[in-house]
Amino acid sequence: MQKNELSTELMHPTFRTRVQADLCPLADCGGLVVTNKCLMLLFCVFAAIPAFSAQHVALHPKSTFDSGEQEIIRQIVDMERQAKEASLRRDADFSLRTLAEDYVAITPLGQVTTKQDTVSARKSGQLRYDTIDVSDMVVRVYGDTAVVTARADVKGHQLGEDFSGPYRYTRVWVRRTGHWLAVSYQATVTQ
Repeated sequence: MQKNELSTELMHPTFRTRVQADLCPLADCGGLVVTNKCLMLLFCVFAAIPAFSAQHVALHPKSTFDSGEQEIIRQIVDMERQAKEASLRRDADFSLRTLAEDYVAITPLGQVTTKQDTVSARKSGQLRYDTIDVSDMVVRVYGDTAVVTARADVKGHQLGEDFSGPYRYTRVWVRRTGHWLAVSYQATVTQ
């Protein structure tokens, strides 16, 4: 840095900027220091505006749904209830009716299963649920698509192995020819 330049670093959580200014006669009177402090204050205020506006949006999510969305959410919650009951009863017919032909599930171990795999597992009794307690369910609607995220505390066995514990899952429903079909499912073990 040359003798006639002043260097200041402005700190911000997302970036770091170096500002250089030429010294002038006002520096002897403190004018440059005041100017730099004002610029720094303005910079900080303008840098914080996006953070506050984003916080405002996050604190005020959409609180009302139109009647069409409410009805879709009700239908999806009912489909989730039926899916839980069908899992407990090992109802293969429910899977045949409600899983899309291109359905794909990813198990907590990362295995990919299809509609046929799911139906076969239910028919054979390889997969047995004793209890399923669902909580923290959130349904998001995007036209003819609904995404469900939830927590499920389960007790059950697959091929004699106990897989009881807490899980989080995501299921995607798509409305095709007037019926809701599951097209995707993924479960993850949680602590």
